[in-house]
Amino acid sequence: MTRLTFLGTGTSQGVPVIGCNCEVCKSEDSRDNRLRSSVIFEDNGSTLLIDAGPDFRQQLLRESISNMDAILLTHEHKDHTGGLDDIRAINHLKKRVVPVYCEKRVLESLKREYSYAFDGLKYPGAPVFDIRFIGNSTFRINDTIITPIRVYHYKLPVLGFRIGNIAYITDANYIPEDEFDKLTGLDILVINTVRRERHISHFSLDEAIAIAKRTGAKMCYLTHLSHQIGKHSDLADSLPAGIMPAYDGLKV
Repeated sequence: MTRLTFLGTGTSQGVPVIGCNCEVCKSEDSRDNRLRSSVIFEDNGSTLLIDAGPDFRQQLLRESISNMDAILLTHEHKDHTGGLDDIRAINHLKKRVVPVYCEKRVLESLKREYSYAFDGLKYPGAPVFDIRFIGNSTFRINDTIITPIRVYHYKLPVLGFRIGNIAYITDANYIPEDEFDKLTGLDILVINTVRRERHISHFSLDEAIAIAKRTGAKMCYLTHLSHQIGKHSDLADSLPAGIMPAYDGLKV
């Protein structure tokens, strides 16, 4: 059985947004407090993290996570890679380097963001990254089979991932037709939407709902939600059967 834990379900700014006084940002419902989007899969004895944003440390402490077998990066944006320095703690605790799976393009971004981890000086205490390249072909980590899903975040190529009968797609507003074959027979689809209105690089709410219905997934969870989409309770009440907004800490 595969278990998925939502470490964060917010946009690049998180919710509440600094300085915002809207009803969502001032909400007392804990489901309206959203860290940057990330999930962790537990499958066939392996623990796999997808994305390590700026809230990585806080998320792992909240969920009491002290071990992982690999980190998979969807793309290079800061809200998905900004916490990678904190992998130092797990590397030290487990006496091994956790591998990071990403596309070659993403590595070039990491070299700029974490230059101190890649230069020849090897500053004491700097993180150590074991980078392993992936593309759009199925690969395996231990006994877990992972199928990348090519999607686009405006013009930026991004990877979603299918593990078992769960697919996770964040930061996208376009899925090529030939990738939909990877989304058949799903028990769970996780897909991004930031607001109800159209967006240049994310699915609108209606677009996300349409994709969920097209795939025929038994259950769909919405993630990467901004304060513009409204309060969790109101959003949940407005959605069709089989579609729900995810929230931080949700386990499915």
